[in-house]
Amino acid sequence: MKAIVLTLALVLTVGSAVAQTRPSTVSRPCTASQRDVQANGAIVLGTGGFTYDRFVRDRSFCEFDEGLEAAFVPSRDNPTCFIGYRCKTQSRWMND
Repeated sequence: MKAIVLTLALVLTVGSAVAQTRPSTVSRPCTASQRDVQANGAIVLGTGGFTYDRFVRDRSFCEFDEGLEAAFVPSRDNPTCFIGYRCKTQSRWMND
């Protein structure tokens, strides 16, 4: 009986973790997504459909060999909302 209860508890825990969704910039006002980036420092947000990306407040949330690229995403009230930055490897952002 204990094994069944334990198994059921584990299955329910895994199922709820899989069901979690990330906030979508498309369905929220621009300022809400901007606040999330500022408050968390780094956050993964949906940007429409099955697309998503990681957005950061500043370079301290990037790896040592990465630079910043301004990030603009669609939001409910602004098709080109400046949300913060994306981290990009130096070879990419130095050659762009």
